[in-house]
Amino acid sequence: MPQIDLEDETVDRLDMLREEDESYDELVNELINIYEAGEMSLHHAGDEF
Repeated sequence: MPQIDLEDETVDRLDMLREEDESYDELVNELINIYEAGEMSLHHAGDEF
């Protein structure tokens, strides 16, 4: 599995978003899913006209 080095500020921001026992992997996957859902809604927003 690839390793990614993050700045301390980025880790602090991730820590603020994490819930109790949530791993970084779970958090990053959730953030990616939110981003992808937003992208999908932006692409389909114009289709309803």
